[in-house]
Amino acid sequence: MSDIIESVKEYYGKTIHSTKDLQSGAYCTEVPSAEVRSALSLVADEIKEKFYGCGSPLPQLLRGMTVLDLGCGTGRDVYIASRMVGENGHAIGVDMTTEQIEIAKKYQEEQREKFGYSKSNVSFKQGYIEDLKALGIEDNSIDVVISNCVINLSPNKEQVFREIYRVLKPGGELYFSDVFADRRIPDELVNDPILRAECISGAMYVEDFRRLMTAAGWADFRYTSVREFVLNNDNMNRKIGFVNFTSRTVRAFKLTDLEDICEDYGQVAFYNGCIPGHPHYFDLDDHHRFFTNQPMLVCGNTASMASNTRFGKVFKVTERTGHFGTFGACGNPTVEAVQTASSCAPGSGCC
Repeated sequence: MSDIIESVKEYYGKTIHSTKDLQSGAYCTEVPSAEVRSALSLVADEIKEKFYGCGSPLPQLLRGMTVLDLGCGTGRDVYIASRMVGENGHAIGVDMTTEQIEIAKKYQEEQREKFGYSKSNVSFKQGYIEDLKALGIEDNSIDVVISNCVINLSPNKEQVFREIYRVLKPGGELYFSDVFADRRIPDELVNDPILRAECISGAMYVEDFRRLMTAAGWADFRYTSVREFVLNNDNMNRKIGFVNFTSRTVRAFKLTDLEDICEDYGQVAFYNGCIPGHPHYFDLDDHHRFFTNQPMLVCGNTASMASNTRFGKVFKVTERTGHFGTFGACGNPTVEAVQTASSCAPGSGCC
């Protein structure tokens, strides 16, 4: 494990110097929200030139929150979060690579001035995402944990998810983007230094990821986006082209009342249209599109996600009226499926 960590530190600290140096040719294609784009326009060019993520894991309603970015690199997403949480919020970045952290810290005062804050609301800590306790990050202290194509690099992913669960406040959220695989990758490829550092061979098999999440405390989690991840490198394809990769963004809340399957308690959820940039509808995940003021029948897990988290301020959820068995409509794979299903009577809902 230490060999993998040292190899990755060397790669991102000394081998590559900008996004153009990456060999896979398959990095971020996700279109960020207008709020993220606005913040990104104020981020220093050097920080953006050294961006190595595969998504845009910055969720809504961050004002006043404490956000922790795992594997923050030069601080791109930390500074975006700094803007989104506002001057009274706090954004923390953790990275193990000295060269990356030094660049992030170099721009701290400049970014404060660009954002018009009287004092900086960011901090950077050099260390390992597997051991946040060593960095002084306390239990139940973080509102939202984000990460952008970094957890795949860890040789001890289960410990990463356990640490995330520990530091999140009750009702807090893990929202991260990463590369996933449709099968377990052979050890000889997992240990290939280039494939590993390029976020390819450390990709989690989706079913093993589900098991890791369950072991760490999450009975349910959701994908907000799933996109094909195509390697544009012939040499890499010769080695590992038999694996199908996807880039996924994951949403998981620290809630103790979640169950391992969706159960029906007769609950109805209403979205009030008050999330900035989402006046007409809001996608909780890739199969829950809530149209403003339209009632939707939801399972108990979705009801909890909409009411016992920071999203409780924009949702009204009815109380449980009893238990009616499993929630049979759950599992539509795409937003389009929800839109099609919503053509039935209002309130029929489609989870």
